[in-house]
Formats: sequence, structure tokens, C-alpha cells
Amino acid sequence: MKLTLKQQKFADYYIQLGNATEAAVKAGYSEKYAGQNADKLLKNTNVQMYIEKRNAELEDERIANMVEVKRFWTEMMRNMMVEPKDRLKASEFIAKTNGAFIDKVQHSGHVSADIEINIGEEDYET
Repeated sequence: MKLTLKQQKFADYYIQLGNATEAAVKAGYSEKYAGQNADKLLKNTNVQMYIEKRNAELEDERIANMVEVKRFWTEMMRNMMVEPKDRLKASEFIAKTNGAFIDKVQHSGHVSADIEINIGEEDYET
């Protein structure tokens, strides 16, 4: 997925602005042909792949993952300046995400799993 610097600039501006023509102009393409160039660029599979990849990276940066969340809860739990009820809640969240409060339920007896399938001629249209 090799892009020219201009194509990469276009893709980055397109992600930022959401307007292909404006992105083409900002990337350095001629204003007169910006619309045509933008259309061609958006059809270019390498540009499409770059935009998809960058959007995924940006999404990952915006959304906290579980490690980050657990670190936050841990900081809250250990911070003596935080109210005890909030520290307790943080510890509860950490415990829950580690499976500490899983209820185990045992079932005994027989469970029937009989399945009846009727396929008749009325099920088919002619």
C-alpha cells in the first residue's frame, strides 16, 4: 500500500474534513480539477485501504481499552484522597472484570432436546 505524499495528505485531510474536494485542494491538487481528482482518489484501492487503516487507528486511540480502564480503576482504588465509597466501587469493578463474582449454578435432571423438522410439499412454491 504505497501512496505518494500528496495521496497521503489527501487521505488525511479527507478523514479530518469529510469533504473530498476540499481535501484535494488542501493536499495540493489544482482547485480547477479538485473534484475530479478527489473522485479518482476515493476510487483508488490503496487510498481506500489507507483511509480504513487510519480510521481504525484513530478509533483505537479514542476508545479506552480494558487495560487503560483497569489502570484508572486501580488508581482510583489506591488514591487515599478519593472517597471510600468510590474506592470500594473501583475495587468492585476490577474484581468483576477479573471474574471474582461469577455465580455458579448447577442443574440436575434430564433436559430434553428433541427437535422435530417437518418439510412438506406445501413449504415449496412451484
